[in-house]
Amino acid sequence: MRDTGVTGVAVRLDTPRGTVTARSGVADLVTGRPVPRDGFLRFGSATKTFVATVVLQLVGEKKISLDRTVEELLPGTVSGAGNDGRTITLRDLLRHTSGLSDYIADVFPEPGAATYFANRWSTHTPEELVAMAMRHSPAFPAGTGWEYSNTNYVLAGMIIEKTTGHSWEEEVRRRILRPLGLRHTDTPGTRPFLPRPHAANHQQFAPGGPLVDTTIAYRPFDSGADGSMTGTAHDLNRFFAALAGGRLLRPAELAAMRSTVPVPPGSGHPEGTRDGLGLFLTPLSCGGGYLGHSGSGFGYVVQAATTVDGRRTVTVSAHSRAGDPETAARQEDALHELVDHALCRAA
Repeated sequence: MRDTGVTGVAVRLDTPRGTVTARSGVADLVTGRPVPRDGFLRFGSATKTFVATVVLQLVGEKKISLDRTVEELLPGTVSGAGNDGRTITLRDLLRHTSGLSDYIADVFPEPGAATYFANRWSTHTPEELVAMAMRHSPAFPAGTGWEYSNTNYVLAGMIIEKTTGHSWEEEVRRRILRPLGLRHTDTPGTRPFLPRPHAANHQQFAPGGPLVDTTIAYRPFDSGADGSMTGTAHDLNRFFAALAGGRLLRPAELAAMRSTVPVPPGSGHPEGTRDGLGLFLTPLSCGGGYLGHSGSGFGYVVQAATTVDGRRTVTVSAHSRAGDPETAARQEDALHELVDHALCRAA
């Protein structure tokens, strides 16, 4: 991965035989210090798996149903421009079959470093983010297609709060972080700084352009239920192993989470990937597949993956992103090859 141009890479693999860590490149381009071992990371969209787990726990407790519509759960929230919350279920939100527009383009309207620096301190409420998405017509009628949209999980976080009376952050801490002892995982909300030690994140906003230090979060889309959590590879591996191993969900809800739909080609996922409820199933070259979720933002990519029994779990963090699409694709391919190799080796 380093040889594809990634400035810094860290890997942690946990197996029944022990732990293997690896790192390459530098933690920042100024000092050239090494990438820290088990440093703090932005989880990005891997946050969605935590949120989906809370929702499915509530399903198991009969407090909510996957077949309830968004209109029933959040009356009047999803409407306008052809959007209709009466046709979208909670299940559609969690597996990205809602058709709802992604609000990301609204909060980053002009791609480039200037927009990052101008807007990175801005914040929006979940209601404001959903309202932005409602200005756009849906990509397809709910349940008839698949398209990744962060708006889905902003709504899921709102539904958790409406159902429990507590924020999604409080429920994640109470139901997942404390029981598993994930002391280095946090739901920082709008706090934009990573704890130390951490590698710096570097974004190339245009092909051939400079690598810009983007370690400070872009708060317009790094602050909510769709991608705000931070932590370590140790904690992320522990979470995914516990989830796959049946320690967080009852069998019926875990089966629902692992009930998948195809991810269309060209969606940025390896061929044959399928999407469940906050959890992707990706084929392995040695047969079968792995469960996991990636996260990305300006200057970083994190991939968490586990065998279906939770016995081998790996987290890879890459601390720069290229502006050239071909280079970015090579880096993504190298990441997926690394994950495949780590999970296919004999235990």
